[in-house]
Amino acid sequence: MRQIKVKFNPVFKPVHQCKKRYVVMKGSAGSGKSVDTAQMYILRLMQDRGRNLVCVRKSDITNRDSTFAELESAINRMGVGSVWRVTQSPLSFTCINGNKIIFRGVNDNKQREKLKSITFAQGKLTDVWIEEATELVQQDLEIIDDRLRGELPDGHFYQIKMTFNPVSSNHWIKKTFFDYQDENVLTHQSTYLDNRFCDDAYRQRMLRRKEVDPEGYRIYGLGEWGEVGGLIFSNYIVEDFKTAPEYFDAMAIGQDFGYNHANAILTLGYKDGEVYICNEIYLHEMDSDDIIKRANGKLDKSLIMWCDCAEPDRIKMWSKVGYRARPVVKNPQSVQAQIDWLKGRKIHIHPSCVNTIKEIQQWRWRLDEKTGEYMDEPVNIFDDAMAALRYGVESWRKDKKAKIYSKKDINLW
Repeated sequence: MRQIKVKFNPVFKPVHQCKKRYVVMKGSAGSGKSVDTAQMYILRLMQDRGRNLVCVRKSDITNRDSTFAELESAINRMGVGSVWRVTQSPLSFTCINGNKIIFRGVNDNKQREKLKSITFAQGKLTDVWIEEATELVQQDLEIIDDRLRGELPDGHFYQIKMTFNPVSSNHWIKKTFFDYQDENVLTHQSTYLDNRFCDDAYRQRMLRRKEVDPEGYRIYGLGEWGEVGGLIFSNYIVEDFKTAPEYFDAMAIGQDFGYNHANAILTLGYKDGEVYICNEIYLHEMDSDDIIKRANGKLDKSLIMWCDCAEPDRIKMWSKVGYRARPVVKNPQSVQAQIDWLKGRKIHIHPSCVNTIKEIQQWRWRLDEKTGEYMDEPVNIFDDAMAALRYGVESWRKDKKAKIYSKKDINLW
């Protein structure tokens, strides 16, 4: 095989050399940990016959735009496309030497059972990559861990690698892997400052966050564990639930327009006084025409879409293609009123809404550096899904029955 040229960041050298069972990679956004992990797995499976990899996310469908996309990019970047066969349904990669990469979720008992029955035509399941590991509960890891067993050829080893941005310091991953030493565990931390391939525009964006939200920068810029103090929402639960309209009293869509920051669109349900975040569209650096193309078939055009009133031209674009886009009326107290209304209700988040989950885990009140106290003002960065959530519930917040814009009332328009 010809020599393969691969560019690595030196900060990950200890990870490359590690043969311990658990490699736990905590890092800031933009640190390059996922890119590095994908490259290493492609190399490892090309070199060591009899190894097979399972890539795991909490929700199986999110693998396509994360682990699968990263591995496919690594194959293309390394120029080894002729060595790998790609299958789109179900997602998989097969190396010319027989090694295989497959993708799974642990969202419900059915998906967990699929993990228990994994077999390969050649070799064993030797490697597991858990991307966004903080999405999982400890039971999920234990089910995965139980699958790695049995004798291996000399020189081979089992390994579970977890990659994630840190969240609350109370998270089970911190307690399990970081709070005490274990000879079977390698913990690793990286930041965007360690990534020599990080572009200047991204570095500048991180520096702006440092100025606006020092606490958020500590987590997402420096890869440190977050504190629970100052978080706006704690009244949410991430769980699987049915998202069909018949399960709700009302449904609506919320959209926060964006380009450099995310354009976030959430489909919301309302039932028995509780809010359900059913699905999300979360895109960067895309024009409205392209976003609409992505949305078609994913969004129900019969639902009211509540949008940021500061973008009337974009609202018109969505209206022209059949969406019931409406502006949310803003006043100086509307943000606080929306937050207060949401804080008074349980919020259910579908596990597929991974960006919404990330945002709600870190959205916090602004800290007054002089007094050390939190102000009644949210930090206005990395809050695009939160804005879409606030907009989407606006009709329910203003109407006590919360059913005015349900499908049953569609004839009102």
